[in-house]
Amino acid sequence: MAAHEMVLACDTCGLPQRVEELDPGMAAECIRCGTQIVSRPASGAQTTAALTIAALVLYIPANIYPILQMNLYGAYSENTIWDGVVSLMQYNEYLVGAIVFVASIVVPLFKLLGLLFLVASVRWNRGRRLRARTRIFQFIDAIGPWAMLDVFLLAVLVALVKLGDLARVIPGPGLLAFTGVVVLTMLASQSFDPKLIWNRE
Repeated sequence: MAAHEMVLACDTCGLPQRVEELDPGMAAECIRCGTQIVSRPASGAQTTAALTIAALVLYIPANIYPILQMNLYGAYSENTIWDGVVSLMQYNEYLVGAIVFVASIVVPLFKLLGLLFLVASVRWNRGRRLRARTRIFQFIDAIGPWAMLDVFLLAVLVALVKLGDLARVIPGPGLLAFTGVVVLTMLASQSFDPKLIWNRE
């Protein structure tokens, strides 16, 4: 086997096969079923850094500005993500409140700070604690599905449908910022090439 080859098994059909080291932007498909076995992002650390910083900038208004604005019988109210967590706790929904807090406030921040650290370490501190940095990337990749965008959009839709005849419910600017945070974080995570961690050149 060549020095720059690896043996991978297809997740769909299970066929083991040799795959040469990929260049950025390339992908390898299974020779039997055509499923993509492995891919390598085309963009570099600069793209990941730009997307991460943009998401961090939006993270602040996403948590400061209201997600929903409601006018019920002349009573106007605004609700941020934190207001939702506090309300759940007040109604003794501690588990749901904790899940919302972790998934919509803690997880996005941890992902963004982790990506920023990886980009900085690739740029200025190559060759040190490579396994620990790889585990950080694996952790970021693992917690990715915990983003709460779909839950918030569903909550807004339910509010619009159920309160349509009783109240005026308007998605707030915080929802747009939160959507931007989720999308940019997803793109930043996908654009980071973990092979850069091990590249000492």
